[in-house]
Amino acid sequence: MTEPVAYMWKTAGGNVLGFQEYKQNTPYPGYAMPLYTAEQLHPRVKMTKKQYDRLMWEKSHTNLLACIDYFFEHDDNYKFGLPGENLMGLLTQEDIARAWLNPEETIEIVRDMKWFVRSKDKNDEGYYSFLNNGIQLTLNWVYSKDKNKPHKEAVSFDNKEQAELWTNPLTEAVQLPVEGE
Repeated sequence: MTEPVAYMWKTAGGNVLGFQEYKQNTPYPGYAMPLYTAEQLHPRVKMTKKQYDRLMWEKSHTNLLACIDYFFEHDDNYKFGLPGENLMGLLTQEDIARAWLNPEETIEIVRDMKWFVRSKDKNDEGYYSFLNNGIQLTLNWVYSKDKNKPHKEAVSFDNKEQAELWTNPLTEAVQLPVEGE
C-alpha cells in the first residue's frame, strides 16, 4: 500500500489545526486525514515515443488484449535466430492497461537513450570524436561539434558495460538521446 506523505489534523467541526509529516510506525487517530502526492495517486507510465506510437495505433485498431500480446511478442527475444525488437522494455501489463485507459494523463514520453564512446576533449578543430560503426578491423572515428549529439554513424551500445569495453584513457562512455537521429 502507498504510504501518505503527511497528515492533516482537523477538528470535528472541520477546522484545520495543522499538518504533520508522515513517520513510519506511528499510530495516527481516525480524525487525521492522510495526504498523498499526485504521483502516488496517479502514477505515470514512462514510455518511449516508439512505444507510445504503437500503443496509440493498437488503441485505434485493436483491443487491449491484442495490444498487450503485441508488446509481449516484441520483447527482445530471438525469433527464428534473429534478435527481436525490444518494444516491451520495462513496461508491465499493468502499465500498458493504465496507459490504454487514460493515455493523455497517464503517459510520460521519455527519450530513448543509448551509450556511446566519445573523446573526453575536442580536437583542434573543435569536434568530439565518436566511435564509428566501421569497427571490424580498426577503430574508426566520426566527429560532431555537439558533445550531446553523436553522428548517425556512431556506434551505440545498450548498456554502459558494453560501451566501456571500447574506452581508453582518452575516451569515455556517455549516455545520450538517440531519437530524431
